[in-house]
Amino acid sequence: MEPVEIVFGTALPLSRSDVDTDQIIPSDWLKRVERTGFDRGLFSEWRDDPSFVLNDERFTEATILVAGPNFGTGSSREHAVWAIQQYGFKAVVSPRFADIFRNNCTKNGLVPVEVSDEIGEELLQAIENSPELILTIDVAQRTLEVPDANISCSFPLEETVQERFLKGLDDIGITMKHEEVIHKYQQDRPAWLPSISV
Repeated sequence: MEPVEIVFGTALPLSRSDVDTDQIIPSDWLKRVERTGFDRGLFSEWRDDPSFVLNDERFTEATILVAGPNFGTGSSREHAVWAIQQYGFKAVVSPRFADIFRNNCTKNGLVPVEVSDEIGEELLQAIENSPELILTIDVAQRTLEVPDANISCSFPLEETVQERFLKGLDDIGITMKHEEVIHKYQQDRPAWLPSISV
């Protein structure tokens, strides 16, 4: 996982609430064996509609996805996060996230930025009016800034999660912080206990 301190760029406004993981990445995409290519499945059923926002050329360079409340509900598929990232988004902003989706975000390096309902509405409206608006998400300061729209707020991020982003730590990286202790345990482990040869 790459470290993330600042996410800076334009945003795509997804003015829909209660977007579930089956809408983010439909189930037929889960048959893939490899972990790549999910960007083509992102909102694939909605993308059949030419007027869907992902088909709007004004937002093709967006690196931040701004959605309505209750984003990422439904099944726990990690593929939803992979699809969003592989499409080019580095952060998702919403007034509320499903817990499992938020957890999957933090383990894969996609920054979940939770804002108030009021800020969420202001953001969606501002981006729809001005697609060129620049958003700055500062993970170290836990802030979201959109100076040209007079929007500024903080967002919640637990210290352990913040450390994950700032240091680029996935679950294996966090485990390897204890490499010395693990190695010592292996050395001191009684030889009569079962072991696995590598």
